[in-house]
Amino acid sequence: MFAPQTVETAPAGSRATMTAMADAWGGVVPDAVARLAASPELLTGFLDMTARFDQCTLEPIAREVVIMTVAVHNDCHICIAQHAGKLRKLGAPPELAAALRARRPLDDERLEAVRTFTLEVMATAGAVDARAVQAFAAHGFTERNALEVVLGIGTYTISTFANRLVRAV
Repeated sequence: MFAPQTVETAPAGSRATMTAMADAWGGVVPDAVARLAASPELLTGFLDMTARFDQCTLEPIAREVVIMTVAVHNDCHICIAQHAGKLRKLGAPPELAAALRARRPLDDERLEAVRTFTLEVMATAGAVDARAVQAFAAHGFTERNALEVVLGIGTYTISTFANRLVRAV
């Protein structure tokens, strides 16, 4: 069930994406991509949403806090490992990824506001109260940023659910 696809066995709509991913990953198609390729719509949709989230106005480390918060909440080990690595590449202190993995408050108040707001949005299915939005805004975040958190949650909920469904490693 959910066997990894190759460029030759994948549906036609996934082949160009798989080839591009192989080029970006030194000739290897990541396992998650190979498994998600069974649905070109899911694979390309997730990658399109990722590109949009990467272009938003939240700074890169704040975006990774959103992603890691979703990944830890949804217990997606592949996402946790991959995005802990991305935090390292961005120069974040190792304690940041460790705290996110352990579901502990972050030392950086601004990033903790991102983590807390992300958790609140997920817990309420978006129906956060004015206090939560004000607490987020008190750390310099905007209404646009709040909506970008929702984009990140949606994007990485797709990823974490799909990766767990296909047992990506």
